[in-house]
Amino acid sequence: MDIQIFPHRILSADTTEKILIELNELEDINRIVLQGQRLPDDPSNPDRRTITVKGEEIDLQIKTGRILMEIVNEDVIEDVKVIAEKHLPFGFNVYAGTFIRKEKTVSDLMKYGDLDNLPDDMVGLTDQNAEL
Repeated sequence: MDIQIFPHRILSADTTEKILIELNELEDINRIVLQGQRLPDDPSNPDRRTITVKGEEIDLQIKTGRILMEIVNEDVIEDVKVIAEKHLPFGFNVYAGTFIRKEKTVSDLMKYGDLDNLPDDMVGLTDQNAEL
């Protein structure tokens, strides 16, 4: 099952980093996908920066508009709402459904090559608008 946090505003890099750090502490979340407007490649862009989550540096290439999560059990939804309320005072909606692809597609084949060796946790993470 997937859930989606849909903030009422586009998130800054700082807010994205803070919310991801807390969401990663929850055990019932398998993976998290950020979705939003792509930032220009210009390194002087103040919105384009590196965030640190779980000790790993991530080059944030988007302005976060949605946070998609694959969850193990529905009980985690209340914990996610508490974290979202803490970091998103301007409001948000949480939706349950299917938001992350689970099946391998032609886009995955073009991006990663041999689908037999593609790990299941990489399925659905292809940016269809990115140049290959």
